Amino acid sequence: MPRRKKPRRFEAVTAVKELARERVGTPPAGKVVPNKKKLPEKHKPTLGKILGEE
Repeated sequence: MPRRKKPRRFEAVTAVKELARERVGTPPAGKVVPNKKKLPEKHKPTLGKILGEE
């Protein structure tokens, strides 16, 4: 005979979050933050560079 599951310990944080989700709704999904350190190239690559990479 399998053992009964132990009831989870009450945590105020999870209870508050559950109530907020019921009243307001789920929060929007997270957005991907682009890397600001990588700068876009200022000029198109030349034909020589394109052919040289291959």
